[in-house]
Amino acid sequence: MVESGNFYGFLESERLYLRAVLPNDANEAYCRWMNDPEVNKYLESRFYPHTQETLRDYVTGKLGDVESPFFAIVLKKGDRHIGNIKLGPINTIHRFADIGIIIGERDCWGKGYATEAIRLIVKYAFDTLNLHKVTAGFYEPNLQSMKAFANAGFSQEGVRKSHCYCDGKYVDDILFGLVRS
Repeated sequence: MVESGNFYGFLESERLYLRAVLPNDANEAYCRWMNDPEVNKYLESRFYPHTQETLRDYVTGKLGDVESPFFAIVLKKGDRHIGNIKLGPINTIHRFADIGIIIGERDCWGKGYATEAIRLIVKYAFDTLNLHKVTAGFYEPNLQSMKAFANAGFSQEGVRKSHCYCDGKYVDDILFGLVRS
């Protein structure tokens, strides 16, 4: 459902649903994720301090952004916001977009929620937005992301050698992609 230019509906799977990230989501838990060195270890946002106010400003700025839809990953059981997933920027000429994801709640790691959320956003990208391809990139040591995207059907397309600085050394940037079949 679209209301006032914002996506307020949600995409649903067996255990979770995706909905627009809203300003009231920029709460203590979300702020904790973004400032937790273990949670944001492989995110570019780790280089900046985050407060509830800066997160609320970011989320408010994303509302209605049709070029980069930004979704909350919410467990159905307990209606618990456990992370976020973004699609974009969307290239409407070549019909592709990048996916970025964070599972912020540590007790939800290793349970397949990332793969489930990725599958939902891919279905949205292909079936609703009519995109041709979705891509993702992550640091080589981030085996959890590699596994989640591989389990969602992505395959490795390339490697940018020594591309990112992480934990005191340069690491490869792994590029994954999935073409609409």
